[in-house]
Amino acid sequence: MLIGEVARRSGVSARMLRHYESLGLVRPSGRTGSGYREYSGAEVRRIFHIESLRSLGMSLREIGRALDDPGFTPSVLVGDLMAQSRERIAAETELLTRLRRIDAADPTGWEDVLQVVALLQALGSKSAGARQRAALSSTNEASPPVEALVEAALREADPHVAGALRWALARSGDAGPALLAGGLGSPVAAVRERAVQSLAAFPGGEATAQLRQALLHDDLVVRGHAALALGARGVVDAAPTLIDMVVEGRNDTDAADALSVLAGDTATADRIAAGLVERLAVDTTGAPARGRLTQALADIPGSRASRALVELSDDEDPAVALTAAYLLQRREAR
Repeated sequence: MLIGEVARRSGVSARMLRHYESLGLVRPSGRTGSGYREYSGAEVRRIFHIESLRSLGMSLREIGRALDDPGFTPSVLVGDLMAQSRERIAAETELLTRLRRIDAADPTGWEDVLQVVALLQALGSKSAGARQRAALSSTNEASPPVEALVEAALREADPHVAGALRWALARSGDAGPALLAGGLGSPVAAVRERAVQSLAAFPGGEATAQLRQALLHDDLVVRGHAALALGARGVVDAAPTLIDMVVEGRNDTDAADALSVLAGDTATADRIAAGLVERLAVDTTGAPARGRLTQALADIPGSRASRALVELSDDEDPAVALTAAYLLQRREAR
């Protein structure tokens, strides 16, 4: 079969066939009297094999080795090709993500595009100072989209940079809370904590709604941050979790402060006091926890908390009794 016929049947150009020949991948079986290359049926099949392997992303050198080495192990090369494909896909995905973020910033000119690119690069810098400056400057006109800020906030370990990112997110618009809530489902505990901390810094009803959902989270740390943030916002539903925190000794001082903030009216104050007293009545609470619960009653106004302190001043635990008596004196002195 002459080279032109081979090119027509295989879809490989005559020029590429000559290139294959120069590399030793194919060898014409002979030449006609006029000097034209002739290919045997076996060589034509080899050309189809070459094209099939090229479709897998193999280089011509790898193809030659695969076809000519009888001891060649395909699984090794296939594994390498899979790894290379994953790397290419990751690189292309990263590029696509960056392009989407630039598009979301709605740049009006190339200057805006370059500013957004510079901000995105700075947010991914190895320098904490560069990341912090990028976060603080992200509220300019050519700012990165909120998705980029959320991604940066969820991966940021430096507390100063994290604070700057939360500040920037709080000023980034309404899309942030829903995106941050996605981080609450991360398998990484640190990411979940950063997500709820960022939500806590976010103003508005959407963030509050996401924090309410976080009260039901399996992660104690997530629930704790959500309860503290909701307590500061006056959401009474946070009270049971705050009481749990007092019992367990997890940020118990902050939790007690949040309970006192929630106790702004008589009905709520009595409800919180009743919750603290109920936990005090549980024998399994333990002495340290009973002491923390007694202290938490200190800043809860109302008669229910006062009656509880009177009863606790005669408690069989001397530490609890002394604490309750002292707190009663303080209440009477006000």
